[in-house]
Amino acid sequence: MALYFITYDLRKSRDYQKLYDELKDFNAVKVLESTWCFNRVNTSAKNLRDYFKQFIDSDDGLLIDESKDWATYNTLGTPNNL
Repeated sequence: MALYFITYDLRKSRDYQKLYDELKDFNAVKVLESTWCFNRVNTSAKNLRDYFKQFIDSDDGLLIDESKDWATYNTLGTPNNL
């Protein structure tokens, strides 16, 4: 099982609900205001990027990162909360 972080920048319309609903289905944990983490198997950052693009607008930004090591300070949650 791999740990992934998703970070986004919703720019114009800022319709967060579609993305939040999908992150909830992924059992994701909110780490910072625009950063969440979740576990997944048998996928890649590229596949996840392509999947999550359907929940944001074409002018929004998205970063998916597979993490092997992480540390947090003063965050809303951590991967330990998964």
